[in-house]
Amino acid sequence: MSTGSRREALGAYYFSVKLEVDGIQGSFFRSVSGLSSEAEVVELAEGGINETTHKLIGRTKFPNLVLKQGFAGPELFAKRQDFLGNGGKIKRFGGTIKQLGPNGKTLTWTFIDGWICKWQGPEYDASKNEVSVETIEIAHEGLTKIA
Repeated sequence: MSTGSRREALGAYYFSVKLEVDGIQGSFFRSVSGLSSEAEVVELAEGGINETTHKLIGRTKFPNLVLKQGFAGPELFAKRQDFLGNGGKIKRFGGTIKQLGPNGKTLTWTFIDGWICKWQGPEYDASKNEVSVETIEIAHEGLTKIA
């Protein structure tokens, strides 16, 4: 980084989501979570060395992406039903999550080989004054960050 320049943090409230699922544009989500990856740590004890164990890199795991939106229509529920009624043949999809920042800066996350593993409808409660929220979880097999 050169002298006189600084990095600005991007606001977590300003993002868009594009799911490439048979042309469905699901871009109005209220929140997104699950953007992480974790490598399994495999401990290996070596004979004669009692002070420590060697820590090797194991498999990488990606948690499910959790997307929440105001309940507006049947599209995501219908997509989940398609996966259930397709005789076990799941048509996987990819997608992007783009964080938008000042001066046109963006940070893009892409996932591959995803499928909707969980759909949760809104909770109805007459004593609350809230917007009904639909939640989907997407299991996937890889996440990349493009700066």
